[in-house]
Amino acid sequence: MNYLGVQGGRFLVCGLANRRSVAWHVGQALMAEGASVVYTVHSEERRRAVEDIAGGAPVYVCDAERPEAFEDLAAVAGSAHGPFAGLVHSIAYARYSGKAFHETRREDFLQAALVSAFSLVELARALRPHLEPGAGVVAVSISSLTVTPAAYGLMSPVKAALEGIVRHLAKSYSGAGVRFNTVNAGPLRTRSAAGIPGYMDNYLYAEKLTFRKKALETREVADAVLFLLSRRASGINGAGLTVDAGLGLNGFDEEVVRLATRPHAL
Repeated sequence: MNYLGVQGGRFLVCGLANRRSVAWHVGQALMAEGASVVYTVHSEERRRAVEDIAGGAPVYVCDAERPEAFEDLAAVAGSAHGPFAGLVHSIAYARYSGKAFHETRREDFLQAALVSAFSLVELARALRPHLEPGAGVVAVSISSLTVTPAAYGLMSPVKAALEGIVRHLAKSYSGAGVRFNTVNAGPLRTRSAAGIPGYMDNYLYAEKLTFRKKALETREVADAVLFLLSRRASGINGAGLTVDAGLGLNGFDEEVVRLATRPHAL
């Protein structure tokens, strides 16, 4: 029995970068369930780099900073492969300066907001004629929207904007029966995250705060995305599903408290 009901469906997964990326794991999960996948990448150079890992799936270039990018994508990929049973938005970019948040430059914030948040509006608008009734749209967000990790800088408020956009799109598309949700992931060991100053220290700290004392795996985030894309999640709309292995609930973990207050007592 095909429990999730995605078998035979076609899904557009935006933001493929490498084998560590959420987009790649989502694509693998979809194909394992018998679905077909179409990927997007941000540049021609990246398209050539991912040819070996795309598993034969079509890969299109879609630079979210270019105003016509999503309309062009819809004209080519939508016509060739649609209608789509779902879309995945796993696109994010920010220029990290390493400075305090109040020193964020206007152009850096606007660039991050455009690529990482508003691009979902453009994607949804352009692909609307190529979506099946009941399609699921899932954006990848973060679990730490109500805390202030210095290393993540301007991306935290940008991701908060992404979640607000998801709620408004869920209402805006309600007449079409298209659902919008986010998967709010804890820290992951991805290539892009590794480039954030201080990220690995935060990643190792987060691992200590999970209930299981084991870091979140990208595959686990992809599995949650897969569920929200499926018809089994038909009653979930405009919501954020936190996937962080308990990190957000374990701030007073005994081991972490001991290490913080008595670091030499081991």
